[in-house]
Amino acid sequence: MKKKPNVLLILEGTYPYNGGGVSTWAHILCNEIKNANFTLYSINASYEEKSKYTLSDNVKRVVQVPQWAPLEPKELIDYGKKYYKLVFKKNYNDEAIIDEEFIPLFTSFLKNIKSPNSDTAELDTIIFKMWQFFQQHDYKKTMQRQKVWQTFYDISKDDLIEDNDTETTLLDITEGLRWIYRFLIPITIKVPKCEISHITLAGFPILPALVLKYKYGTPIIVTEHGVFIRERLLAINSAEYSFFLKKLLIQFSEAITKLVYYKADLILSVNKFNMTWEKLYGAESSKIKVIYNGIDHELFSPKPKPEHLKNTPTVVAAARVFHLKDIITMIRSCEVVRRKIPNVKYIVYGDDNAVPEYTEECNTLIQELNLQDNFIFGGITNSPNLLYCEGDISILTSISEGFPYTVIESMSCGVPVVATDVGGVAEALDESCGFICKPRDFEEIGNRVIELLENDELRKQKGVNARQKVIDYFTIGTFISEYEKAYESVL
Repeated sequence: MKKKPNVLLILEGTYPYNGGGVSTWAHILCNEIKNANFTLYSINASYEEKSKYTLSDNVKRVVQVPQWAPLEPKELIDYGKKYYKLVFKKNYNDEAIIDEEFIPLFTSFLKNIKSPNSDTAELDTIIFKMWQFFQQHDYKKTMQRQKVWQTFYDISKDDLIEDNDTETTLLDITEGLRWIYRFLIPITIKVPKCEISHITLAGFPILPALVLKYKYGTPIIVTEHGVFIRERLLAINSAEYSFFLKKLLIQFSEAITKLVYYKADLILSVNKFNMTWEKLYGAESSKIKVIYNGIDHELFSPKPKPEHLKNTPTVVAAARVFHLKDIITMIRSCEVVRRKIPNVKYIVYGDDNAVPEYTEECNTLIQELNLQDNFIFGGITNSPNLLYCEGDISILTSISEGFPYTVIESMSCGVPVVATDVGGVAEALDESCGFICKPRDFEEIGNRVIELLENDELRKQKGVNARQKVIDYFTIGTFISEYEKAYESVL
């Protein structure tokens, strides 16, 4: 019997320690794929104690990298490097070697990412040489060298003069170097040998995949859910950073995104919408293929509405409570609906502690609009297949998405959807299954909710059509078959 290839599935802030659409996708993949085993490479903000999921037998190992923890990842976790080698690297960091070998590399690296015409092939070479350097030299000791800081300051100072930015502080420059330090950590960590690297966004998780590419020529697959660079730009735009830090983060993110598309052997998009962004950042059309997400339509099936909600017009949502899901617009749409249907109830299931300050903003708005009896956070549920059937309709108000599971899961349950026109939503949902609205237009969203809640016949017919569309196009069998073919193709 032929040995299954090992796939290094590289994730950031999702599976197996956190929920959400990408985690749902990864869990299905790891459970259902028959022609591969998996090593999970999980990049997280801090050290996670326990997996949120029961892992499949296909998952042979989990490697965790707590990228922003107070202690270095190597100080928290054993990555299999012999102790004497770590000691040797600590002692081998002669300052003259850092000055002669690393500083020119670091200078080239900074100039490349800051250049408006960043050379992706050159950046690839620079990162390769930096990786080689850190095979022999200690990362922390090198990056704490005063000359490294001085190099970053000198290049940043030139940038500031050019932009005529007088508001930047010494703290901003220190924070900028700290970001670079943290983002580059994965090139210093030993990565287990696998036959395929599979990254789940076109961003900084490319680094462990590059290590395997440099060392063994391991092919790289990237699955683009929400477009990393688009969501990064949205987040940076709304963040309270200085102009200097925003510009640095945009430059670094754009350079890395281009590098992902340059190095990837295969780019799998969950929708056609993403392809425009991928090509804009240098992806070759011949590398791109669309594979839609799929679900278990037998598990997500129509069920009677619970007794306690039978006489209550109910709108349900499955959403992690943070800015990309735009819960603020959802709340405002609820206020529009209540004007016509006073006893309407919105129930949002999902993690409402992920971004506490955003949840607080939502709760404040609920109080201001006097919606305490109409808009409820239901928390995390262990039975997502049951939650949609609590509603007469479901809702999604995101400002960015890939190919959202919440839409096709709801459709599979025979529940019509009102959703914003983002990512691949319109590729799953059409007028026969629900309504598509402009993002942030709470009046339009609210009016569409009213239209469905007040018209039983229309609502039921759209629900029937929605389930049939899932059965025709978005089942787990089709989804898994396409990924198995993808793994075979790069081998």
